[in-house]
Amino acid sequence: MRVHFLDEVHPVLAERLTAAGHTCIAHDHPEAAALQRCEGLVVRSTRVGRDVLDHAPGLRFVARMGSGLENIDTAACAERGVAVINSPEGNRDGVAEHTLLLVLALLKHLPRADRQVHAGLWRREANRGTDLHGRTVGIIGLGHMGLAFAERLQGFGVRVLAYDKYRIGHAPPHVQECDLATLQRESDIVSLHLPLTPETRHYVNASFLAGFARPIHLVNTSRGPVLHTAALLDALDSGRVLGAGLDVLEFERADLSGLDPGPEASVLERLLRHDRVILTPHIAGVTHEGRFKMAAVLADKILTRFPHAQP
Repeated sequence: MRVHFLDEVHPVLAERLTAAGHTCIAHDHPEAAALQRCEGLVVRSTRVGRDVLDHAPGLRFVARMGSGLENIDTAACAERGVAVINSPEGNRDGVAEHTLLLVLALLKHLPRADRQVHAGLWRREANRGTDLHGRTVGIIGLGHMGLAFAERLQGFGVRVLAYDKYRIGHAPPHVQECDLATLQRESDIVSLHLPLTPETRHYVNASFLAGFARPIHLVNTSRGPVLHTAALLDALDSGRVLGAGLDVLEFERADLSGLDPGPEASVLERLLRHDRVILTPHIAGVTHEGRFKMAAVLADKILTRFPHAQP
């Protein structure tokens, strides 16, 4: 098979496919004609829509380095019998650890305390933190990332609740599956692990945040548009949200190269100024180990379906 790489990925994927007899071709910006004989596509952030599929009539699979599939027209692929493969197992550890990092940093005021000490300030009482022990952590979305975060919470002495509309009966023994109302009533900390779909866009909005029984800390390491930023800022200012840790923003460019708020520049500016928000640049799953494991997982999945090149 001829497999075209439209984004840079760890070389182990091409090495393993080549060893199995497949031909791997790297493209920065492939011309339409170059895809005519393409049978497999490997992407990270490049969009694969109907236009790309039209230029690759012999395409058999699209493999995405990572978990989310919002840059791939999965409906068009299904219509044409093109398999869509992703690799959420590869960076689940990095995402889970980063999520825990954000939770602890929020509770212990870590960024603020660090800035103050660097500025020559020694404010102990003003930075009195909150223990994670004894809190109730609510996880929304119990896929690979949500389950990995739940694993990391063992040993912290917390109660873990989980709500997933579509996955029921998958929780490990230390996690209590519940409905959304229970999670909103009993959680102190909420972590989002949702894919971006039309159903989940702005899932966390003003109504959602108003539904909690007490002020919460909120963490999002899933997809930026899952959370309505303006609603979050209002909840922070009103005290409904005590602090937020965001690795993803709804203002990210499609290629993940930076931010583009468009008409909502004032909302982004307000977010960047907020002293109870911790921001990181979509790096939860960006680890050295994750880069290798995502490629290795894709290699396993592709070679399971297409173990040998066609003669």
